[in-house]
Amino acid sequence: MKTIIFDVDDTLYDQQFPFKKALEETFQLTLSTDEVNQLYLASRKHSDDLFEQEQAGEISTLKLQTYRITEACRDYNISITYDEAVAFQTNYLARQKEITLFKEVEQLLDYLKAQNKQLAVLTNGGTEHQTMKIKQLGLSKWIPESHFFISGTIGYAKPKKEPFLFIEEQLQLDPSKTIYIGDAFVNDIIGAKQVGWKAIWFNHRKRKPEDDEVKADFEASTPSELLNFLKNNMK
Repeated sequence: MKTIIFDVDDTLYDQQFPFKKALEETFQLTLSTDEVNQLYLASRKHSDDLFEQEQAGEISTLKLQTYRITEACRDYNISITYDEAVAFQTNYLARQKEITLFKEVEQLLDYLKAQNKQLAVLTNGGTEHQTMKIKQLGLSKWIPESHFFISGTIGYAKPKKEPFLFIEEQLQLDPSKTIYIGDAFVNDIIGAKQVGWKAIWFNHRKRKPEDDEVKADFEASTPSELLNFLKNNMK
């Protein structure tokens, strides 16, 4: 493989960490790890419900943010007010400014750079917000600034073909020698496979695939498994 492209959220870092901290700080809830995980996954699902409308400017970013936490809590019979949803988002954003790479991902980036692999990022979200995360994670140590691709800048979001094809053109990729790594089956695996890329599903949240017809080329359930697979299969 010549090119490895990464998703950001919950692929390069643990997105559940800032989510859990924001829950604790906003609602003073004492939740088990499994309960936090279920709320987190529900919020991701509800975020997807309105994502395209938010990207198109049909609703505000705050509307999406308050909707996803309100609906996730509703799913588990937790009632919150609009002001509490706004407060949660404020705390969530503050905690996102403390994110760090999985240590195994840092080792993987070191390894891939030493192997002279072409590295890039493709992430959904607003340009300013995702750029903040990219800087917080220090990704420019391994990846050139021109290889950071954000849906809010491109104008199209995963799983549509357009952002993947845009990167192909920008980086002059050979699809058969390109791997995409992400945690979301639809956005990342289906998105990459439809344009002929290899795809690795970093399924550390133990989710079910949403399409039985599409298969990831490899499924990793831990950062260590992801690191070991790539170190042993990079040719």
